[in-house]
Amino acid sequence: MTTFTPLQSLFGGLLIGFSTLLMIRLLGKIAGISGIVGQLWSAPKGDRAWRAAFVLGLVLSPLLYALLAPLPQTQIMASTPWLIVSGLLVGFGTRLGSGCTSGHGVCGLSRLSLRSLVATLTFMAVAMLVVWLVRHVLVAG
Repeated sequence: MTTFTPLQSLFGGLLIGFSTLLMIRLLGKIAGISGIVGQLWSAPKGDRAWRAAFVLGLVLSPLLYALLAPLPQTQIMASTPWLIVSGLLVGFGTRLGSGCTSGHGVCGLSRLSLRSLVATLTFMAVAMLVVWLVRHVLVAG
């Protein structure tokens, strides 16, 4: 980590928490990205508009941000095949775990869901294990 941005991180976390609160209070829906995107086309017609608006907001947010300030520099160190395999594994994991990090980690934990606690601890443990394996076993070997 080369830069620490506590104010931006706090503001981003507050926005995520507030938007999650609005989703549950106004729509009675959980702000889990995998569920929202995964059911975008299969949901009943009356349930598609808010899903589409949510996904559109995810796509447009960085573009709007770029109008106000330069986007942070990013560097992807993985190859395209690794990114494809990783994306497929994440998709498989969200189906297997009945949700993603946003659904379980943000929404589920705030509702004191035991299932979400177990899922989030599993996400974190597997992520740490994979990083360790990739950095110390695969690269070193």
